Amino acid sequence: MDESPDLVEEFLVEGYEIVDALDADLLALERDPSDPVLLASVFRRVHSIKGACGFLGFLQLERVTHAGENLLSLLRDRTLPWSPPIAGALLALADAIRLLLATIEETGAEGAPRHDHLIATLSELQAPAEQVALPAHAQATAEGGLFGQMLVQRGLIDADDIKFAAHEQQLGDPRHLGEILVDRGRVSSEDVLTALHEQEAHRSGLADATVRIGVEVLDGLVTLVSELVLARNQVLQNAEAVADARLTRTVGRLDVITSELQEAVLGTRMQPVGTVWSRFPRIVRDVANARGKQALVEMVGAETEVDRTILEAIRDPLTHVVRNAVDHGIERPEERLAAGKPPEGRLLLRAWHEGGQVHLEISDDGAGIDVDAVRRTAVSRGLLDAQEAASAGERELLQLVFIPGFSTAAQVTNLSGRGVGMDVVRTNVERIGGAIDLSSERGLGTTLKVRVPLTLAIIPGLVVAQARERFVLPQASLNELIRLDPGAGGGGSAAVEHVAGAPVLRLRGRLLPLAFLADLLGDAGAAGVHARPGGTGPAGTVAVLTAGDRRFGLVVGEVRDVEEIVVKPLGAGLSDVRLFSGATIMGDGQVALILDVVALAQRTGVIGAGAAGESDEVVPGTPDDETGDELLLLGSGDRRLAVPLASVARLEELPAAACEWAGGQEVIRYRDEILPLVRVRELLDPTLRPDRPPASDLLQVVVLTAPWRAGLVMDAIIDVVRAQATLHPEGRRPGVLGSMVLQGRVTDLLDLDALRPDRVALVAPRAG
Repeated sequence: MDESPDLVEEFLVEGYEIVDALDADLLALERDPSDPVLLASVFRRVHSIKGACGFLGFLQLERVTHAGENLLSLLRDRTLPWSPPIAGALLALADAIRLLLATIEETGAEGAPRHDHLIATLSELQAPAEQVALPAHAQATAEGGLFGQMLVQRGLIDADDIKFAAHEQQLGDPRHLGEILVDRGRVSSEDVLTALHEQEAHRSGLADATVRIGVEVLDGLVTLVSELVLARNQVLQNAEAVADARLTRTVGRLDVITSELQEAVLGTRMQPVGTVWSRFPRIVRDVANARGKQALVEMVGAETEVDRTILEAIRDPLTHVVRNAVDHGIERPEERLAAGKPPEGRLLLRAWHEGGQVHLEISDDGAGIDVDAVRRTAVSRGLLDAQEAASAGERELLQLVFIPGFSTAAQVTNLSGRGVGMDVVRTNVERIGGAIDLSSERGLGTTLKVRVPLTLAIIPGLVVAQARERFVLPQASLNELIRLDPGAGGGGSAAVEHVAGAPVLRLRGRLLPLAFLADLLGDAGAAGVHARPGGTGPAGTVAVLTAGDRRFGLVVGEVRDVEEIVVKPLGAGLSDVRLFSGATIMGDGQVALILDVVALAQRTGVIGAGAAGESDEVVPGTPDDETGDELLLLGSGDRRLAVPLASVARLEELPAAACEWAGGQEVIRYRDEILPLVRVRELLDPTLRPDRPPASDLLQVVVLTAPWRAGLVMDAIIDVVRAQATLHPEGRRPGVLGSMVLQGRVTDLLDLDALRPDRVALVAPRAG
């Protein structure tokens, strides 16, 4: 039958959605075969595909689904008990449906495979078996559907009424279930109409609220909005040169509308990571069964949204990771029992937003990575010599797992052990500006952490200049900026030195490797931006960047501004230049190249096999010579305070004149939001009168991101240290967890949870 291509396309889209949901339902049904709602759901999904493909003339698909529907009918009626062979056959049915849909999409026809063996298997499993009785409420749900369930929940009828009406329909009564119940005198016509309206609202509410739009339409909208953002940037820059108040107001309104439109359109491309994760339970089940293991998948944060382009880029890498976790990580049941673990392994998938990026975490409770085996493999392959391998730390050895071809598997299987996969994972993640980190503990499991940007279409970037040309650094890779002055080679806290002839930056007691943008660009005439042993210090600014799990500094000639940029692909002539990931058009219409941070790090040797990034060794003679958690040191009067750096979002200087009171809480407008303020000095010393500094002053504010969103107003922001000092509980008091000695001085560790604005009594300053 020749049908409209639009009908076939709609059938394929709905078919893929149904078969994905079918996989999830079958896996859930395998864990709880007695759930009648799941059984009914599986039956409806198979029946829907069968009805549609019969109408379109896809006979092979109709034969396969018909055989599955017959088997499911017996399971639903409880004339056939659930069994592992039935579970396997139904999952094979889902695979066959997906394969036929893919063949139809590719060729327009069902192709040669007829799946006769699967149809025979599904038929053989329909052998008569003993009737399995359902509880009364479950029988009502299965036979009466949503309509009957509504009437039962209202107490209008019971399970026997549902059973009677369903039996009448099976005998050939064409009337609706509600009509039969009305004739029997069990319900009124008004009750039936009310239940039907609720049923219709339940079924059609979501469908009426959504519209299916092709991906190419969304991509076209994003392209148009990107061009609008470029035009907006040009208008903003040109308007600055015209002293016209009306034009300024109009341009400001245009800026706001463009930003809102940009956010809305980019939001249409955002999809929950659960759309990728939904296939993992089936993969885990199949790999575990093939290896004689048991494994369960848990998901946290599946609703976390990320751009569709990012999802497509990380789909295969995450699949590699999940497959490896089950194949290499999780042990066999007998091994887990011997180690005191439950026989079923646990694979946890977590996702969350933080710092403008999406964080993904995949962890298992398996055997962990054998670091000694990694060390032996590294020596045998010549990656490290015996002395280097003996002195290498666990973190350094774990990074070798990402080298192409590296594997410690004792034997090669059809699932893994060929050394292909983890290097592809890192490459694909870093290609989209992400980072990956691996940690493992022998006997307890392995955790892989991935950070990726929210979107690649429009991103915030730092505009820098070198040799009269502008370049853009993605802000997601930028940690901080440090100004260098000529001649500062021996004195300042951010001094440039040379170790084995390589320039490094002494930054807060640690050595940070440096790269010079002028050198990378081959700008031999850029005076004052190079550092040479024995010469004066360089001029310029150091952009401290993160590439993968390493940090390094890039010395640039000038820092211009931060602005949102539209990422454009490079032309064919620049595609082989590895230093750039794309280009953008600036507000004046000129083109600026976007620097590839990972490529910069690789070119300078910061990352790669055997590369050394920022030194974890504290430079002798520096005050913060502890190792441990990073803390932010603060000043409050003559007291020294500290907060965990992981809880800090930003350090800001905000005008005191902008402070206001709202609902008994001191607040300030900050980045289009209302930020509560906590004046720590007054809270820790209630005897102080809550005076306020002159309106012309700037407040030192620590913007927190966890455990709550607020700004701590401090007298001074001192330093960042890495500390593993002993916390003395005798120093504990309201707002303080205890005291420790840092840099030779007693320092109080703030209890951030106790300083929540809703848990402390705030006093407004006295008037005048």
